[in-house]
Amino acid sequence: MARRLILLALALACIVIVLGAYVRLSDAGLGCPDWPGCYGQLTPHHASEEIAAAVAVDPHGPVSLPKAWKEMVHRYLASTLGLLILAIAYLALRRRAGSVTAGLALATVGTVVFQGMLGMWTVTLLLKPAIVTGHLIGGLATVSMLAWMAMRTSRIRSVEVTPGMRRLARLGLLALAVQIILGGWTSTNYAALACGDLPTCQGQWLPQMDFTNAFHVVRELGMTADGQLLSLAALTAIHWCHRIGAVLVSLILLALAAGLFRRSRTRGYGLLLLIALLVQVSLGVANVLLQLPLPLAVAHNAGALLLWLTMLRINFSLRPAHAMMLVGRSTRENAIA
Repeated sequence: MARRLILLALALACIVIVLGAYVRLSDAGLGCPDWPGCYGQLTPHHASEEIAAAVAVDPHGPVSLPKAWKEMVHRYLASTLGLLILAIAYLALRRRAGSVTAGLALATVGTVVFQGMLGMWTVTLLLKPAIVTGHLIGGLATVSMLAWMAMRTSRIRSVEVTPGMRRLARLGLLALAVQIILGGWTSTNYAALACGDLPTCQGQWLPQMDFTNAFHVVRELGMTADGQLLSLAALTAIHWCHRIGAVLVSLILLALAAGLFRRSRTRGYGLLLLIALLVQVSLGVANVLLQLPLPLAVAHNAGALLLWLTMLRINFSLRPAHAMMLVGRSTRENAIA
């Protein structure tokens, strides 16, 4: 029961993250300008009069019936995910969740509650980049804990590797986390098209950039901390850092994939990592060259999630064998109890 709930919650968390990217990229993040309902109603259908009035005032504004449905479907699924995580925590507290500890389950509940607050602030504070990026980080943390639970309740065998290889895997995970956050910052600031060419940016290797305003956290969307319009130089700095991060992360993950290829027991992980990395890099290049079409932009977010889950699996599997034996023994003891 617990393992099925965890796998269902993990699948739903992945859908919620990708759907959230679709909502943001299709400019539907303010499709319902209040929270948790839509103009105080349960569904956009019940708020159709208010939505129609908002469209009449601003036909090209953030509110419309299709955008409202996109936003509310995302909220419905996120709420369902929260209920699943509460059920998992209940089973963990009753010691009926196998090797999933109550601490991990409760931490996941706390993360989801905070995620709900960030989702509320995303709407009520009008898509502030810091809040939206924090919402992305919270989603990444949620899916990570659910993935860790799923792996703990499965029969994954550890693989003995050198300490250097384990450190490289951890470094790759950390670097990828930073790169995903940079990608979120690029998306929430609408800086994805600041550089429209490759491999240069605006025809230069080092274009004019404003790093101070680009990475000032507390500010409004599209504005500097002083209330001025965010310049192209600031958007360029955001995009350029994401590109440099992509190069560095690719080199680290390629080195890890090469190391995994050297041993037969880890060759499958190396191949999986290489495929996920190539897909993600190809999607990033295609988004620049094709000027960020919506399907490719959403796919780039999904590719980042796939790469993240791949790195989590690798880091889980490269733990020392005796630790995995202890996990397996704990699972059997809990099952007997």
